[in-house]
Amino acid sequence: MTTESILEINGLTHTFPLTKKQVIPAVDNLSFTIPRGEIFGLVGESGSGKSTVARCIMNLYRPAPGQICFKGIDLGDPKALRQHKKILNTKRQLIFQDSNSSLNQRMRVADILTEPMKINHIPFPRGSARAEAEFQLRAVGLDGGTLDLYPSELSGGQRQRVAIARALSMNPELLVADEPIASLDVSIQAQIVNLFKHLQEEHGFTFLFIAHDLAMVEYLCDRVGVMVSGKLVEIAPTAVLFNNPMHPYTQALLSAIPKPDPIRERARQIGVFSPPGFYSQGVMEAVGPDHYILTERGAKGCPSAMPSFTMEKRFSSSC
Repeated sequence: MTTESILEINGLTHTFPLTKKQVIPAVDNLSFTIPRGEIFGLVGESGSGKSTVARCIMNLYRPAPGQICFKGIDLGDPKALRQHKKILNTKRQLIFQDSNSSLNQRMRVADILTEPMKINHIPFPRGSARAEAEFQLRAVGLDGGTLDLYPSELSGGQRQRVAIARALSMNPELLVADEPIASLDVSIQAQIVNLFKHLQEEHGFTFLFIAHDLAMVEYLCDRVGVMVSGKLVEIAPTAVLFNNPMHPYTQALLSAIPKPDPIRERARQIGVFSPPGFYSQGVMEAVGPDHYILTERGAKGCPSAMPSFTMEKRFSSSC
């Protein structure tokens, strides 16, 4: 039995114009699907295209070419966007990295939480706007005393919880979180990730989690996709990816994870990924159950040599 896919991305490409004749590719021929109820992690270095993917999914950017389907709705079709406007405005939600800029600084928390329901003409299930706002706050671990505060009066962790509560007020089926913990302290990051895990188990929404912190991705996600230079180079179940990375870039990325043991940290070697003119035309090859890596196929259909991957000492021998 196959699991229904709530999000399907095929050949997603997006570029940014640099001059009238020159463009910068941000995402290059990217394809993957997310089954309903799954937490899918998207990782990669800064500038790899992760946030661009999130913005394309939310129609903040318009990809060309490429196709994105949410619940069977083609997000690149203007007619479909108009026809399913309310579904798209409510059933997919985005959480930004910087909660300080994503929340209206002139609105109180109670108004921030109920504004999406007012805009989409959704009746308040709990009778009044204030009762609904208080319920949503308690769901993310905040009390009613926060309702009358402005975002500037909250801590970073509290603001991010308000942003999460605002997104969840729509009962979304797809939640896209674009590095939601990157600007928070380590202890607050753990609280937010645990909150995500609890809420996903409780509500069963599908979750695209974009992050730099590989430890958080390993803890939270069911599957992980690895991006570099706008391309998806490896997709695998989380345990498989972290225990047996196959693509050289993934190996280099995972080798950079710090070790909590000082002795092991001093002996740690960091991988160096050196692609010889990174794959301009590549295909995802299956290397195991639900495990795929990007390879460049040769003339006879066989994968060509992978990019070079070497190891470097984390510290000099004098340490």
